[in-house]
Amino acid sequence: MTQSPHIMDTASSQYITASSPYRVHLCSKCPGDTAYHCVSCPCDLCPQCKENHVKDLQTIDHDVVSHRDKINYIPTQEICVRHPSHVYTKYCEPCQVPACNNCQTHRKHTQIDVKTAYKTKRQQHRGTIHTIRSEALFYRPVLLTGIKADVKTCHTELSRLQSEMLTRAQNLKDLIDYVVYDLLNYVLCYFDFKHRCEKQKIEMIRHIVRLRRYEHRYVQPAFTFSALQFLSFTKTALRKDTKTALPQIHLTLHTSQLSMTESLNKEDVMESLSAIQITERGNRRVGNQCLLKLTSGAEFHQSLTLTGVDRCLHISCVTSDRVWVSDDKDNLMLTDTTGVPLHRVEDSWSGFFRGLHTVNSESELIYIDRNSNINKLSKDMKTTTTFIERTDSTWRPWCVYWSPSTGDLLVGMCDDDTETAKVTRYNQSGQLTQTIQYHNTGRGLYRVPIYITENNNGDVLVSDWLSAVVVTERGGRHRFSYTGHPSGSVLRPLGICTDALSHILVCDNTTKTVQMINKDGQFLSHLLTKSQEMRLPCGLSYDVNTHRLWVGSWLHNKVCVYRYITRQDALTDEHRPRPDEDTMSSSTPAV
Repeated sequence: MTQSPHIMDTASSQYITASSPYRVHLCSKCPGDTAYHCVSCPCDLCPQCKENHVKDLQTIDHDVVSHRDKINYIPTQEICVRHPSHVYTKYCEPCQVPACNNCQTHRKHTQIDVKTAYKTKRQQHRGTIHTIRSEALFYRPVLLTGIKADVKTCHTELSRLQSEMLTRAQNLKDLIDYVVYDLLNYVLCYFDFKHRCEKQKIEMIRHIVRLRRYEHRYVQPAFTFSALQFLSFTKTALRKDTKTALPQIHLTLHTSQLSMTESLNKEDVMESLSAIQITERGNRRVGNQCLLKLTSGAEFHQSLTLTGVDRCLHISCVTSDRVWVSDDKDNLMLTDTTGVPLHRVEDSWSGFFRGLHTVNSESELIYIDRNSNINKLSKDMKTTTTFIERTDSTWRPWCVYWSPSTGDLLVGMCDDDTETAKVTRYNQSGQLTQTIQYHNTGRGLYRVPIYITENNNGDVLVSDWLSAVVVTERGGRHRFSYTGHPSGSVLRPLGICTDALSHILVCDNTTKTVQMINKDGQFLSHLLTKSQEMRLPCGLSYDVNTHRLWVGSWLHNKVCVYRYITRQDALTDEHRPRPDEDTMSSSTPAV
């Protein structure tokens, strides 16, 4: 049998046969078959290349869709489970189920086209799908390694806990048995004692009645017997009739004491019941040290020229493609990667070198206004509320930072009259919870706090214009002050931030560089120098989702984005998930 001839068109990545031509789209990066399409690049991707594409920090924010979504192919010929002779054509919005023309229960409800419903739902869950592809599937092999190790030790640990629980249970049973013994021997005897007392009481009452009868017969004034006659009569009566003799009664007093054991009390029982405790550790997490590493140097990613600001003195990331930027002329605006303003804040306060705004976990902007109040702008940018009102005319807020770990707001404040400064901490309700002002020795810690941030270990970092980078523990104890490069150049710190690896990044006005130091204050490198795109770096913001560094310029309205952190190459093929696994399975740990 002769095989049909065929040729391969490499330019279009298509196979064409002589008898029946057909097309097979190939991956843009390898000879594999296309299953996905990157809208951002654009390019076609096979399942394995798609997996690498969405995990690579360089392309982690790209929009990757399945190939059927690219060609707008949505299968509609799905048989209705209730009416097998019909197919689904509509989607019932109140019931959130597909329906066919014969589904009577959904006819009175609001219905939309199945294709429209699919596109809407796909858009709503786009962020979740992206997180699963780029984060969860990347973390899973590392998490599974730890889980497998736990499984090996689980049996031993459970056996120990089981043995301890049995011991505690036996102790509790012994305690209960002792209480029952106490009940039978001391408590129940009380009822016998009470019964005997009642019986004796009855005997005493009868005796008293007889005494009164004798008194009535022999001692009442109606009788004229003399004492001598009375004694003689009773003697005779006793001798003749013992039944009428004066009865004798012998009382026995029961003086035994009731005793209740004190060996059983609430504390003993509670201690026995709560001695074994199982601590809930929460979801398993992987440390960034296992997932991320530094590259050989900062790699330029993109630059933005912003319209609406003269300088880029401070930056607050909202998403991977949206940031708030402020200058020294009361301009505070939201922009995307095109540089076009999306929203402006009208009552913002500005000034040279000020970290005047920050963004919380709800994507709400927190900023200092012209009256030195700290306001909060809602995510939809329609509502502005006063979060912390300035009530003390002495202190003025200069910089703010929202803490992702605690939800607190850190505020750097200055007293213009006394030239003193401090850092205050407010909880999520706007209540003052901490003040950091003095060194361990008693002298002031800060002079001019212009930018403030927090590290992963809870350290509070302040860029003090006239001093150094001042670092204190979360509790307020001074850890160290970074004063500049070991060569001896005087540090004039500007913008400051930290990254996922707990490095401290600070702009230096003296050397026109961005310096990187570790969490303990040791100089590591000049991440950016003045010979690169930024002539005078000033504002810094680190995007925890894409691990990119946004750098604003003091000299012009330019923002540059850099990459200097990449993911570890520790995920071998044997640990990688299968290419057809597009979503996280139910057994995948949450991250």
